[in-house]
Amino acid sequence: MRALVVVGLLAVVALVFVVVALVRDTQGEAGLAGGCPEGAPLADVKLRERKDVKINVLNSTDRPGLASQVADEFSNRQFQVKKTANEKKQIDDVAVLRYGPKGVGSAHLLRAYFLNNAKDGYDAKRKDDTVDVVLGNSFQQLATTTEVNQALGDLGAPVAPPGSCPMPIDK
Repeated sequence: MRALVVVGLLAVVALVFVVVALVRDTQGEAGLAGGCPEGAPLADVKLRERKDVKINVLNSTDRPGLASQVADEFSNRQFQVKKTANEKKQIDDVAVLRYGPKGVGSAHLLRAYFLNNAKDGYDAKRKDDTVDVVLGNSFQQLATTTEVNQALGDLGAPVAPPGSCPMPIDK
């Protein structure tokens, strides 16, 4: 009989402990946009699969046909290539990734294809989820699958750019 009283008492103490922990939980809104400045854009920080990433490939070099060549490589890797074009202004970087709040997770994945050497071109006012991949004069080639996986490990999880807030995970 004493054993049942002790077990019952332990169960009541455990129940009280759980209720107190749930009531005092300060992380209930973790990962949500709570606490963000009013009007801050919600950044989609979900790491996208290749088949879900929409890109435009732009050639900002003097090498003719580079955008089409790289677009074919991205298509072969299951990316959705929307358009290719030439930029008038040349850049010396490896690449510039231009994207808006809806393209944060996609740009994070693409950054790995340039071994984290692509320059960031975040634009808070951009409304679509397409990423512009602007190829520069320092571009040599896209990373291999193994190199991409290693680069993703080095990069960690996508982070909301300054001035934006992470979108709730379930959206």
